[in-house]
Amino acid sequence: MKNWISFFIVIFIGSGFGWASGRSDATVTTHEGVTIHTNVAEGMNYFPSWGVFPSIEEDIRQITMKVTLGHPDTMAIAHWDYLDFIYLRRKGGVNKPSRDIEIGRMLTPYGSSFKDDWQFTWEVDVTDFSMLLRDSVEIEYMHSGWEPETLGWALTVDFEIVLGPPAAKPISITEIYNGRYPYGNAEDPIENHLTPFSFEFEEKADFGRIRIQHTGHGADSPRYCSEFCSRWREVLFNGALIDHRALWKDCGANPLYPQGGTWIHDRAYWCPGDLQQPDLFDVAADAGVNTIQFVMEPYIATANVQAEEIISAYLIQYEKPANKHDVALVDVIVPSKKQLYSRQNPAVFNPIVVIKNLGSEPLEKIEILYRTTGFKQKKFIWKGYLDFNETEQVTLPGEIDFKQGGNQFEVSLERPNGQKDAWEKDNFLIQDFEGPKVLPLQFKVQYKSNNKPEENHLFMVNSKGDTIYQRMPEQCRPNEIYVDTVTLKSGNYEFHLTDSAGDGLEFWARPQSGYGYLRLLDMEDNIIHPFISDCGNGQFLAFKAELNAVRDTSISQSAFFLYPRRTKKNIELDAFLPTPSTLRVQFMTEGVVLAVHEYYDFKGGSIGFDIGHLSPARYIVEIYVNDELMHRNRINRD
Repeated sequence: MKNWISFFIVIFIGSGFGWASGRSDATVTTHEGVTIHTNVAEGMNYFPSWGVFPSIEEDIRQITMKVTLGHPDTMAIAHWDYLDFIYLRRKGGVNKPSRDIEIGRMLTPYGSSFKDDWQFTWEVDVTDFSMLLRDSVEIEYMHSGWEPETLGWALTVDFEIVLGPPAAKPISITEIYNGRYPYGNAEDPIENHLTPFSFEFEEKADFGRIRIQHTGHGADSPRYCSEFCSRWREVLFNGALIDHRALWKDCGANPLYPQGGTWIHDRAYWCPGDLQQPDLFDVAADAGVNTIQFVMEPYIATANVQAEEIISAYLIQYEKPANKHDVALVDVIVPSKKQLYSRQNPAVFNPIVVIKNLGSEPLEKIEILYRTTGFKQKKFIWKGYLDFNETEQVTLPGEIDFKQGGNQFEVSLERPNGQKDAWEKDNFLIQDFEGPKVLPLQFKVQYKSNNKPEENHLFMVNSKGDTIYQRMPEQCRPNEIYVDTVTLKSGNYEFHLTDSAGDGLEFWARPQSGYGYLRLLDMEDNIIHPFISDCGNGQFLAFKAELNAVRDTSISQSAFFLYPRRTKKNIELDAFLPTPSTLRVQFMTEGVVLAVHEYYDFKGGSIGFDIGHLSPARYIVEIYVNDELMHRNRINRD
């Protein structure tokens, strides 16, 4: 009896189960603001917690796992991009065997430059594990790394659950691969480990889903595999090729930017600050013995042999889809307040939605109704071809209506293939979004090129898609300041800055590229919008131009720029404030203040610092205006 009581105390302290806003019917929180940090002695630390999920008697339509990392309250924020795992362990009680199923893979960001109120939320669909996410379940977050244990993250893990009939009923979950496999090792080739997996389908199975988490790590010679080398992987089913892809990811497009380290560097199917989306492949159930096998691109390292392919793969067997005509509205990307879509928002035209076919019949046509709440509804007929469980991003025509401040965007799907949808609850979404900035009809574009202006293109388009302003790469010389005056008609516009090299106008690890900046100024030279120089592939601003636009003085339109952020001696701060203020600059390491510089009645200009006396290391620079922390950045003293 004592064991039973203590077991339920653990569950209800460590988890929450309640009604959630939006489409979800319930939210299970297994980790709420848990401070996580490394275990330097082992390189891995474990944070288990229990959650109470719906019972097996309740139908589950969808489960979305949301992972939030934030600045912890009790210690400094962590610095490094470490590989973390989220595992489903015990189910049904502490004395049950551990299932050891990976349901998510998180790559932590470089957090050193994040402010005290920072947090970011990622999400991934984990409906494939719905047959196990029932009743009491232990979820364990595994945090790897070797940075000091005085640094950490505030972790929250939520499961948003939609109750309703499953699109297809799961039957079983079987592990295909799960391990850290050597790559490029002539004495232990990966082929020795990725051997064919043999199985038979269950009697009621209609298809199987192969679900894969796969990342590469290590840095060997000559290709710096596996973290920094692109290599292909093939998936074979019964000897036939069903997928061939390069395991590589563009990190300059990361929605979490800028970060403190080498966040822009493309990597082996992952990026710093990323909850990896799994690869999914559905295969038809065949009688008899079936095989699944992964094949990696042949490769032999010549030195520093350490590359690893870290793979977990599962086969989830399903009964046949429950309905012929069943479509789901997965998400609204534009317009949206979600951090994941921040590079595309706020927006002023061309909404983007994601649709999924959950019916057994191919989806070839759907009616999409959409509007901002309080405005006229619009209609779009999508035509295409989606098999079961396939998704597509659909760009909807027209401008996005909005009022200043908060708005809601409504989207509904109707009559898939001209038929009634089998389950209409997931045909409708309301997405919160913010109205864009309002700028005057006339303003200045102030652009300072870096040492490689051939990589950057500035342009502005109106709601018709016409380019009404641009500064081409060939129009610019290195390290020059250009000021253009733009005069607009009332309406909605998008301003784009692109960078073909993916390293923005400035990146600390490439000081040879110099630094640049882009700012929009009013006709009195006040900053009305500062772009972020450390922006990877570029940056985007949507805005409304109107005659009587008033500069928003409630938001500080300051600009701060430290350069070079990798130096042996001298570093310079360019700072521009809206009004004369007290500026304080602090140099810190591991939370300890090393030097403080104060400047009174400061409005703008350049300040030089000599840091040659500091030991070679990474340092944090904090910039305060009238005692309010406005900017934090990492520098390297080489």
